[in-house]
Amino acid sequence: MAAAGPADELAALVVLAGRIQAHFVEHGLTLSTAESCTGGLVGHILTEVSGSSDYYLGGVVSYSNQLKMSELDVGVDTLEQHGAVSAQACVAMAEGARRRHRSSVALAVTGIAGPRGGSAAKPVGLTYVGVADETGHDVRRFTWHGDRPANKIASARAALGLVAERVGLGTEAGAG
Repeated sequence: MAAAGPADELAALVVLAGRIQAHFVEHGLTLSTAESCTGGLVGHILTEVSGSSDYYLGGVVSYSNQLKMSELDVGVDTLEQHGAVSAQACVAMAEGARRRHRSSVALAVTGIAGPRGGSAAKPVGLTYVGVADETGHDVRRFTWHGDRPANKIASARAALGLVAERVGLGTEAGAG
């Protein structure tokens, strides 16, 4: 049996996005996104499902620290003390997106997709995904070991999986 390729993996994520959409619409929830290392991949996956505008408000691709600060209200102190690829920055991105977009739930993803940009302390593949809602936030740390496209897909899978878990859809389609 052949290994799943990127197209197969993206198709599976679109199925998960459909489950998320059905749940959000049924419960009157809205979603916004704040993406860095995925470069808008999560938003792309969400909008592959027809009717996504019924709950998905949109997102910010905040690749630079300047945009993280100006569009998501990530504090300069957070970035200076912990860096853009950190649990603290990820939480701030999710909370900033939720507040700025007035969404019920916001997800954030920040990491080092590679092949460049890593260090001993923060290797290529290091990724944080986070979610914020009215009850608080959750953030998870992952280290992927693929190439850039594989790391981006894995990060999107983890982000969507965390949203699904947060709203009670389970973890079976999560980060794996």
